[in-house]
Amino acid sequence: MARLGVNIDHVATLRQARGGTDPDPLTAAILVELAGADGLVVHLREDRRHIQDRDLTMLREIVRTKLDLEMAADDAMAKIALSVKPDLVTLVPERRQELTTEGGLDVANHRDRIQKIVDLLRDGGIPTSLFVEPSLDQIKAAHKIGAAYVELHTGRYSNAKRSKEEDEEFEAITQAAKLAYKLGLGVNAGHGLTYKNVKRLAKLPEIVEFNIGHSIIARSVMVGLVQAVREMRELIA
Repeated sequence: MARLGVNIDHVATLRQARGGTDPDPLTAAILVELAGADGLVVHLREDRRHIQDRDLTMLREIVRTKLDLEMAADDAMAKIALSVKPDLVTLVPERRQELTTEGGLDVANHRDRIQKIVDLLRDGGIPTSLFVEPSLDQIKAAHKIGAAYVELHTGRYSNAKRSKEEDEEFEAITQAAKLAYKLGLGVNAGHGLTYKNVKRLAKLPEIVEFNIGHSIIARSVMVGLVQAVREMRELIA
């Protein structure tokens, strides 16, 4: 059975829109765990547009499942991670002008920089996952630098407009997942996944975890957060 990690950045985005205290990401984290999620995901961005440093510190205190910290591959963020000690760090590309993370890390062409952060975190007892495109070259590069996991970027699959395009992206994810598993990497997947398109990927046995945020938080507006998490949990079981 694949695990479900719920990204609660979007709860913090709503809070930051008014500059107040509601809705509280900490309360959301508690409800997500009570609903049966296997972990929490938060992205501490350089511009702090949603999750704040205090959120991360408090989440480390209350999360009882798994805390996955998404962050850029740089020294400043590594220092924060080593202080907070999340259960997993997922290294992601980050650009200030983007609305959300667009595309995967180019591990193959930035090996030295990423290797440095992976080594630093591993020495501090924190395993790393690399958010990459479903590319065989990127999977091989992630393996070479000693990452424990890869998270396959499912954006192109999720945004496919035609069935042929979706089939092509599904095949790319399938082959990347198989290679990663063969190389001994844990395989996660995420970005743009919804209650409709996750079912097909849930059939891939190599994927051990789906990390989903926007779709669940959007659904929770209609049915409540606990119900929204439970519905997604049932789909990937």
